[in-house]
Amino acid sequence: MKSFEKKVAAITGAGSGIGRALAVKLAQQGCNLSLSDVNEKGLAETVALAQAYGVKVTSAKVDVAKLEQMQAWAAATAREHGKVNLIFNNAGVALGSTVEGMSYEELEWLMGINFWGVVYGIKEFLPHLKASGEGHIINISSIFGLGSQPSQGAYNASKFAVRGYTEALRQELDLQQCGVSATCVHPGGIKTNIAKAARMNDSMKSIGIDPKKGQQNFEKFLHVTPDDAADAIL
Repeated sequence: MKSFEKKVAAITGAGSGIGRALAVKLAQQGCNLSLSDVNEKGLAETVALAQAYGVKVTSAKVDVAKLEQMQAWAAATAREHGKVNLIFNNAGVALGSTVEGMSYEELEWLMGINFWGVVYGIKEFLPHLKASGEGHIINISSIFGLGSQPSQGAYNASKFAVRGYTEALRQELDLQQCGVSATCVHPGGIKTNIAKAARMNDSMKSIGIDPKKGQQNFEKFLHVTPDDAADAIL
């Protein structure tokens, strides 16, 4: 794929951060968009920004952890746009907790979005990408998918899983020579809302991290803008 012009890109987590930056930059290059997020207000703002560039933009409130919602969105995207060339599995959440201190419910919540959301995005959109004859899957992992950190066991696990899943997928697609491939991206230090929106629990205190101060300290390391990240990804 040498150009994004007249292609169709689907993006999860498009209501803010990297997802919004990707949507706007793709629209600037003439790419039509299917956008989703659970945050309807943020999603509407992104739609308005992208539509200013004269491309077709559709949107849907989607919880990526819900298979039936991802199935419906993928089908609607193909129906409304006639094809799909790109899926950016970008939606993600964070959890600050020790492994011992996190509940099963907290772990399942994070894995549902960060890992299963990627799985659903791949499996539901891949047939449409293959049908287009020219497609690409972009899965957003993290620098924490390359190295682990204390208090980030669940997040580390989800991002390592995205990395392994994507690498196997890319090899399979390359062997199939089907016109579709996959990329796993490992952003680090991006100024998004993920740290502010992270769930934290008091188990972090057992390893010397105050949940409130830990969040503030983490934000000090966020130096890369979503626009810069989107440029690198594209």
